[in-house]
Amino acid sequence: MPSTIEVKNLSSSNAAPMSPLQAARGKKSMMGSLSEDQKKQIQVELLTLRDGLNGDEMFIKNKAGLTYDDVILLPGQINFGVDDVDLSTNLTRNIKLKVPLVSSPMDTVTEHKMAIAMALQGGIGIIHYNNSIEAQAAEVMRVKRFKNGFITDPKCLPPSAKISDVDMIKAKFGFSGVPITEKGVLGSKLVGIVTNRDTDFIVDRSRPVSEVMTPLSKLVTAYEHDHKSLEALNQIMVQSKKAKLPIVNKSGDLVALMSRKDLLKHRDFPNASKNANKQLLVGATIGTRPNDKTRVAKLVEAGVDLVVIDSSQGDSMYQVEMVRWLKKNYPQLDVVGGNIVTRRQAAHLIAEGVDALRVGMGVGSICTTQEVCAVGRPQATAVYNVSSFASKFGIPVWADGGVSNTGHIVKALSVGASMVMMGSMLAGTEEAPGSYEFIDGVRVKKYRGMGSIEAMSKGSSTRYFADKKKIRVAQGVSGTVMDKGSVQHYVPYLILGVKHGLQDLGQQNLELLAVARSTGALRYEERTHAAQKEGGVHDLHSYKKQLFG
Repeated sequence: MPSTIEVKNLSSSNAAPMSPLQAARGKKSMMGSLSEDQKKQIQVELLTLRDGLNGDEMFIKNKAGLTYDDVILLPGQINFGVDDVDLSTNLTRNIKLKVPLVSSPMDTVTEHKMAIAMALQGGIGIIHYNNSIEAQAAEVMRVKRFKNGFITDPKCLPPSAKISDVDMIKAKFGFSGVPITEKGVLGSKLVGIVTNRDTDFIVDRSRPVSEVMTPLSKLVTAYEHDHKSLEALNQIMVQSKKAKLPIVNKSGDLVALMSRKDLLKHRDFPNASKNANKQLLVGATIGTRPNDKTRVAKLVEAGVDLVVIDSSQGDSMYQVEMVRWLKKNYPQLDVVGGNIVTRRQAAHLIAEGVDALRVGMGVGSICTTQEVCAVGRPQATAVYNVSSFASKFGIPVWADGGVSNTGHIVKALSVGASMVMMGSMLAGTEEAPGSYEFIDGVRVKKYRGMGSIEAMSKGSSTRYFADKKKIRVAQGVSGTVMDKGSVQHYVPYLILGVKHGLQDLGQQNLELLAVARSTGALRYEERTHAAQKEGGVHDLHSYKKQLFG
């Protein structure tokens, strides 16, 4: 008995004190849960509990410029589903879209096919101006005339063409049916059509298509004036069991082609970007030369919804003069200024009346402006600074460049962008201009910067103030990008990825995201190189990266 008492005394006098965690565990075992006082203490702590930095601490007080990869966003609390995330945003001061994505005005990215595809998904495409005034206006008109399921610019051939010409069109553009018209162009009298059925088992590919085509007498056609609704034309295709339906006018001239494949692909787009007349929205770029005023007139006549003044350095007397002229002569036309990267540049253009700002200088994957001219700014810092100023005046900001994945899009929106412009991310899609080729067994498309010698030789030198120079200094390169499939599959993946990002941030829409940024509730941290490595795929012998499925 005494020995037992002695042991107890030794235990009480020599035992190490309990840690706070052990004490908490002891209380929990006795109480079963936190006390009301502890719960109240947590609520008080939450009022001031903040990890990371707010936007001003991260991007304004920080002396170093930061890229998207330098930054990581800290998660918020999720109290909604990913399908509840709303990505509606302002394209300009006067135009609102359902999706914050815009395709870049580059001649290897956006012509009418890309603009149509982007608008159907709820974004918008900006037609490049590295072409003639008439050609650019024609691209805009093709977008405006688009109706779901119609191919408004089918590749046609004359009766004298060879089967090998059909093979070439199929290989280059992927079309399985080629209309045959008297002159080999759209708007000429339809005489037949050639499909895979007509040519698959013919060995001699030098035979004229007139010998193998399905003649007009055996075709099912529709007259444009008699069948104006998509439903009526679809019914004709269902009843005839045909994959292609030529649309002709009363003179028998081919005016369009309907494809069952395209009809199914385009039939349901509730988020499509449309104007009051139910036409798809489309923008176009212009320069600052005198003849660009003529270009504007043609674009407005074609139905363009906004113009983007295209310049690598937008804070110039040339752009100021163009903005003033546009606002005086076309007050109803929205004008996007840029490119800029500082608040002072933004102030100059906002004062002149621009309806949105395009931010980015030398950060595109094919751009060498920072390397050649030593001028520019890391993109995350540029977007945050410009948007923090522009938002005071209700001017949306487009983040242009530096984006290569959905995480970058989320970061661009989180630092203040209303729209994210994509170039390289869309360049390898089916809708991008150009044809596919194979390099080392990989299917690729050409992609080039508008500051490359190749692009400037075609006309884009005015963007870099080099149109009258005997020697042109390149501010971009030419290259290739991998095939990404169709925008109709790729952009929905991007949209869903962005929605997941906002859900992780605990922000159900872009307006709430802006509030969180302005109040400091949205938190950021700077990533070291080791942290960037840790945040990607690492320590594997090999892996396969599949973006979506």
